Amino acid sequence: MNEQLLTALTDILGPKGVVAPGPDMEGYLEESRDLYRGEALAVAKPATTDEVAAVVRLCAQSGLPIVPQGGNTGLVGGAVAEGGVILSTERLNRIRDTDPLNMTMTVEAGVILQNVQQAADAADCFFPLSLAAEGTCRIGGNIATNAGGTAVLRYGNTRELVLGLEVVTADGEVWNGLKGLRKDNTGYDLKQLFIGSEGTLGVITAAVIKLFPKPRARATALAACPDLDSLMKLFDIARTRAGDSLTAFEMMARFAVEVATTHMEGLRDPFEQSHSWYALLELTSSRPDDALDDLLETVLGEAFEAEWVADAVIASSLTQVEELWRLRESISEAQKHEGGSIKHDVSVPVSKVAHFIMRAMDLVGEALPGIRPCPFGHIGDGNIHFNLTQPEAMDKSAFLDQWEAMNRIVHDLVVDLGGSISAEHGIGKLKRAELAHYAPEIEIRMMRAIKAALDPNNIMNPGKVV
Repeated sequence: MNEQLLTALTDILGPKGVVAPGPDMEGYLEESRDLYRGEALAVAKPATTDEVAAVVRLCAQSGLPIVPQGGNTGLVGGAVAEGGVILSTERLNRIRDTDPLNMTMTVEAGVILQNVQQAADAADCFFPLSLAAEGTCRIGGNIATNAGGTAVLRYGNTRELVLGLEVVTADGEVWNGLKGLRKDNTGYDLKQLFIGSEGTLGVITAAVIKLFPKPRARATALAACPDLDSLMKLFDIARTRAGDSLTAFEMMARFAVEVATTHMEGLRDPFEQSHSWYALLELTSSRPDDALDDLLETVLGEAFEAEWVADAVIASSLTQVEELWRLRESISEAQKHEGGSIKHDVSVPVSKVAHFIMRAMDLVGEALPGIRPCPFGHIGDGNIHFNLTQPEAMDKSAFLDQWEAMNRIVHDLVVDLGGSISAEHGIGKLKRAELAHYAPEIEIRMMRAIKAALDPNNIMNPGKVV
């Protein structure tokens, strides 16, 4: 069977488009958090939409599962294969069109996010999606997971950045919905079914994405706050004074800063004294003469007077801006050096962020003395990465055995506060049982009905989401 499959795939894709089991397949089977390890009969690497369709038809006729995979940087096991064929989009890497007047770009699914950003910049435009994995993740995967990132506060999630899609359906047909329209009320908005579906309904092969005017003024600051309530008041005044100029507002707990500065080369704490909480603020504008530094100083000055901020530094160069952002973006990587980590990607209403974090820290501390909470995240849109680092004297495997118990504590609180157990990472394999536990039965029924209608034979990334 496997030899026949490899031969059939090679006939469609050529020898460069197929990876057989063996050492060359390892990178497609490994998962970024090392929680799962995949297995597959083959990796198919189509270079065109027609080749994707041919691979899907072959698998559909054979009843073989298909696992779409972009940069394989997901955090919930959504691209982990359990047999069947991994369909890698890495060779679907063309930027088909850039339209600066319409402020759109048409990109294939395998284009690396950083390359999308650079192509937009070359057209004197801006694509705002930005996240730590942007040098390796691919735009199709970003769309399939409805990625968030650091600029959601101003520009929205990936869902808000997509105008049209091209998708290969589960039976190998091609739906061309590549429209660059801001207004289109002709029936159901089908693209929204595939955005965030994690490859369970079809294979995204291309997209029309929104571009924006390029930011030409920028002001970035790191503020130290005595407590979370003060940090949230700083956010409120920054949003009120800066309006749409407030592009990012990120939060870091003291432990998160300590972990990053201890383990990541070249990082340092910009303050002489330690503080309990830190806020990273960024203002941007497409007008080069906007005095954003003055505006940021005004915001911080008011916060100082109200004693919501104990210290602050405003970046005076691009190098300093990059250093402040690297401090924030290095936390997840740095945590690995402290042992096991149980991670939660959750969201609550912004008004309840401080209550959630403080209450959750108390609850997990009561359940497991010595546990080291490491909360950080996109406070401006209510998205908290509530990561839990193992107690220093505890065995890593024994700590990770507490994952389900910690989930119940954290997720129960999130749901009680009207929040979401998955803010931006998706459901994948990791949170499938959690979704079934918390989602209303009617939601699960509707999702399963959509899945059955679009993928009746359950070959598209089975075992994920629902």
